[in-house]
Amino acid sequence: MIGVLSTRDAIARAYAVGLDLVEISPNAEPPVAKILDYGKFKYEQQKKRNEARKKQKIVELKEVKVRPNIDENDYQVKLRAMKSFIGEGDKVKVTLRFRGREMAHQELGVKVLERIRGDMETDTKVEQMPKMENRQMVMVLAPK
Repeated sequence: MIGVLSTRDAIARAYAVGLDLVEISPNAEPPVAKILDYGKFKYEQQKKRNEARKKQKIVELKEVKVRPNIDENDYQVKLRAMKSFIGEGDKVKVTLRFRGREMAHQELGVKVLERIRGDMETDTKVEQMPKMENRQMVMVLAPK
């Protein structure tokens, strides 16, 4: 910590030690600079970026398809799959497909999606409420 210096003095001090004057925070008032080896500084920054990239989790969108008149066992299998996806940190898109005359009974589809939402309530939050898209109803769940 040397304090506030003119740019010329700072460069002269860095040159005398055989290092570089590196601007760390240009937007600060006055700008912050350090005397250090620039090659080593760039190397350390690259290492930090690579380390951050390794720790990053890409959130995928997994899709689970259900039907309005789904059987209890099938429902439980789909529910287990959704819980495992949420446990891995992925989002789940629940697609409820209507075929033929099932379109006349959309309330059955809403009941199925509400049941899924109720069963998954402890682990997830609803990112997109159920909405109709052509002949299917879509809801997106995200981990809490």
